[in-house]
Amino acid sequence: MSTIDLPLPSDSSLSADLTRWRRQLHTIPETGFEERQTSAFVTKTLRALGYQVFEGIGGTGLVASLQVGTGAGVIGIRAEMDALNMAETATGRGWASTHPGKMHACGHDGHMSIVLGAARLLRERQNFDGTVRFIFQPAEEHGRGAKAMMADGLFERFPVDEIYGLHNMPGQAAGSIATRSGGIMASEDNFVIHIKGRGTHAARPHMGIDPIVIGAEIVLALQTIVSRTLDPSAQAVVSCTEFITDGIRNAIPSNVIIKGDTRSYDPQVQATLARRMREICEGICRLHGAECQFDYSFEFEPTVNWPEYVPYAVAAATAVVGAERVDAQVPAMMASEDFGAFLRVVPGVFVFLGNGAEGEAGGVPLHNGAYDFNDATLAIGAEYFAELVRQRLPR
Repeated sequence: MSTIDLPLPSDSSLSADLTRWRRQLHTIPETGFEERQTSAFVTKTLRALGYQVFEGIGGTGLVASLQVGTGAGVIGIRAEMDALNMAETATGRGWASTHPGKMHACGHDGHMSIVLGAARLLRERQNFDGTVRFIFQPAEEHGRGAKAMMADGLFERFPVDEIYGLHNMPGQAAGSIATRSGGIMASEDNFVIHIKGRGTHAARPHMGIDPIVIGAEIVLALQTIVSRTLDPSAQAVVSCTEFITDGIRNAIPSNVIIKGDTRSYDPQVQATLARRMREICEGICRLHGAECQFDYSFEFEPTVNWPEYVPYAVAAATAVVGAERVDAQVPAMMASEDFGAFLRVVPGVFVFLGNGAEGEAGGVPLHNGAYDFNDATLAIGAEYFAELVRQRLPR
């Protein structure tokens, strides 16, 4: 547990349930659109809390609703269910993954438990007037789950006026809450560049068209897009992450494949990145007499908080953890989050819940084999969502 003082949960049995749920979910990690055990566990838990559950939305997604009073307002609260294709490396953990090669290394086990906790609190207290919908989404890591649920009629069948989500954040003080107006997390676009040259003996380069030299020139040229094409006030990253050839030590290859991704906050910037990358790749290949195949795909929407709704999230967070533990102007991150697809069509806010400062419990980075969710923060997340509903749907 973090060495800082965390707000104490009002109900110790809530903390016990949250921890138990979270650790059980941690043992059964499943990746995108395969979250069958996970969905079944969440469904069983919600039904035990007295909810009717609607399953199979966008694949393995599900929704449960709670109406109290006669208020017309509807609030959506979302958790993601999927894990990662990576092995858990921590030792001595009694709740470690039982699915080899799969792990909850991003904390979605904790996010599900938090929303389940909010569902319990709101059903017990019934201190609001309106409807709250608990949305459990598949395939966040793919960037496809939110769109799949919407394509399956999520908001037509279960309309909401506002939607809220959170993500735990290692490196941020445990139990603190941070957000900002506008872009808080970036889009993610993927690209693949296939350079087709002509292979030859390494001792006779003049007989071929060297795709390695061409590829190296492309990698460097792509970096000029951010520095020389975009407005300096625009934020973007272009990263080449794989460089693959079919050559051997004494043979210049015929083919090079370069893979990577880009990050940004603005659809116009995304379009500029895609256009300029294609122009650079095809132009350099043409200059050297090589062929170029350039593929660019839009994977994640940018996560852009609605400015007029951020004060509501800040007010709820302040009521739960105190003003000194709330940051309303956190720097934006270049990581991506599927919640952005919901925010394109429904007003709402995404926040970060501190998992623990570096060197403390919860400080291990996301997507690390030794990562674990800080159970001491679970009740804080549940109380935040419950307070947000209470304030937004007052009696």
